Amino acid sequence: MRVSILLAALLAVCAPEAHASFLSGDTLDAVADWIAIVVLIAVPVVVIVVFWLVHVLPERFAEKYHHPQAKAIQVLCLLSLVFGGLLWPIAWLWAFTRPVTYKMAYGTDKHETWHEAMGDKARAGELLGHELDHLRTELDQMAAKGSLTPSLRQLRTDLDALAAPATDRGGHP
Repeated sequence: MRVSILLAALLAVCAPEAHASFLSGDTLDAVADWIAIVVLIAVPVVVIVVFWLVHVLPERFAEKYHHPQAKAIQVLCLLSLVFGGLLWPIAWLWAFTRPVTYKMAYGTDKHETWHEAMGDKARAGELLGHELDHLRTELDQMAAKGSLTPSLRQLRTDLDALAAPATDRGGHP
């Protein structure tokens, strides 16, 4: 046991001097300067960009799924940025819910852009029969509630015009 203690003491005395870093002098100062620049400039920019990207997610989902109140969700996302993210959970929940009262009031739970996109597909002949029937039904429900915009009124007229030539040709659609 004494031999191991003596050997450890001899190794401790003969050990080379220790360095806290593999860099020294001016190189250490230059590396420290670059680390400070990254921490003071780049990290806050990255944090702000990530914070912003996360806060616009509800808006993106509302647009993707044609939420009828997408513009209101967008405003809530912007307000959430101002208030430090406190309103963000509300915007998130709002983006993933279908407003039942909106459908009762306006006859649809889709944003007007969805109807326009489906109308473009119908004009191009890309819609299946049941999709075309669904679009007509939604437009009829909106017309019954009095909530058809002029562009959607024109779309409904165009859909009727598309159906008319099919029935004129053979007497059946």
